[in-house]
Amino acid sequence: MKDYQLIVIGAGPGGYSAALRAAKLGLHTAVVENREAGGTCLNRGCVPTKTLLHASRIFHEAKTGTHAGIHADGVCADMREVFAYKRQISEKLSAGIEGLLKSAKVDLIRGTGLILSSGAVQVTDARGGKTTYTCDNILAATGSVPAKPPIPGLELPGVMTSDELLEGCDHLYDSIVIIGGGVIGIEFATFYQELGTKVTVIEGMDRLLPTMDRELGQNLALILKKQGVEIFTNSMVQQVVQAEDGLSVRFTTKEAPHAVTGEAVLCAIGRKPYWRDAFAPDLQPETAGHSLKVDERYQTSIPGIYAIGDVSSRIQLAHVAASQGIACVEMMCGAENHTSQSVVPSCIYCHPEIAVVGMTDAEAKAAGIPCKVGKCVLGGNARTMIADTGRAFLKIVAHADSHEIIGAQFMCEHSTDMISQISQAIANHMTASQLLLAMRPHPTFEEAVSDALEDLCRKLEK
Repeated sequence: MKDYQLIVIGAGPGGYSAALRAAKLGLHTAVVENREAGGTCLNRGCVPTKTLLHASRIFHEAKTGTHAGIHADGVCADMREVFAYKRQISEKLSAGIEGLLKSAKVDLIRGTGLILSSGAVQVTDARGGKTTYTCDNILAATGSVPAKPPIPGLELPGVMTSDELLEGCDHLYDSIVIIGGGVIGIEFATFYQELGTKVTVIEGMDRLLPTMDRELGQNLALILKKQGVEIFTNSMVQQVVQAEDGLSVRFTTKEAPHAVTGEAVLCAIGRKPYWRDAFAPDLQPETAGHSLKVDERYQTSIPGIYAIGDVSSRIQLAHVAASQGIACVEMMCGAENHTSQSVVPSCIYCHPEIAVVGMTDAEAKAAGIPCKVGKCVLGGNARTMIADTGRAFLKIVAHADSHEIIGAQFMCEHSTDMISQISQAIANHMTASQLLLAMRPHPTFEEAVSDALEDLCRKLEK
């Protein structure tokens, strides 16, 4: 008799969500994890980052008196307390996940998992002891790690990835240079700017957030520049060198050489799938680029071995991993999955927040889809005026013929809490007029959704 029906390697959002659903469906399940439960997202990613951003926002408002109408001179950020708060939140959530696994009778096996075959996993514990467990199926949810390009100098002390930066430090950096203007870079730029650090962002593409709607990146750049952040786009980093006054990042902009110096450097150019150490040398699954290749049931090229989340997904987000994990075990058990895997919201926790889902108008046009865009600039929105967040706007995209909602781009406070109504609309093929039927309360940021929908309906009727 085999030890388990399912062994999940990795206790991140994808892994623990899959394990919990598997247990609910009656599978005898184990999760193998060599670090904290919750994985990267909870311990070295989205949750710690948002915790730091919450702390920096409180500090910024206290120092500037944004809402109180006064200035609190002399307020100083205590980085030890900030990172202690971050650790407290992560540890509490991690313990909660362990509690959920225990309640569901899922065995949490501590150690590093190595897939020996489609029915066996070897676990090496902290002391080097090795134990082999047999099973019917294996689910790899090993996630991703920060990517590091072959740029000379990235190995210097003071040059960090997000993993190392989130370990914390005992003082606030006077200055930091961030390589990468994507989601990770922008959130850390926001955090340090609000604490008073001199921030420089270097992005290789023509704008910040280059994979998103052009107006989002352009508007964000204007806001950050107004706040004192120095931004270089169309810029390629050549090397990092140790200088007398800090770390000098040398780069070219339109082939012209430039250099900026910072006390610290953050390399934030993205993450890469992590799976190579999870398979025995003689067991090599098929890949798609750097990711594990999976079919529509999330099975790899090796029967009985599945993969979900960052290790195999084109979109590296915690909620995507969790949704895929649940879908995978439901199909494994012959159950029907009800969550659409094609409607994926994405959020950035800068100020104001950014949330997007579906297609931009540019993407729709490139795909040959006729579309119309409804827009609302929140200059007259009461909550936006109170929060004083700078220029905020909402864009909603609909198919010009069917009037169905196909995408949205929000840039306003609490947009990350508002975007799900658009996700629901896309998943259920709702039209702009149908979504406009809902009454939205006043005064809220959300009432601007109605304004954008009204603008969209007017354009669709022409």
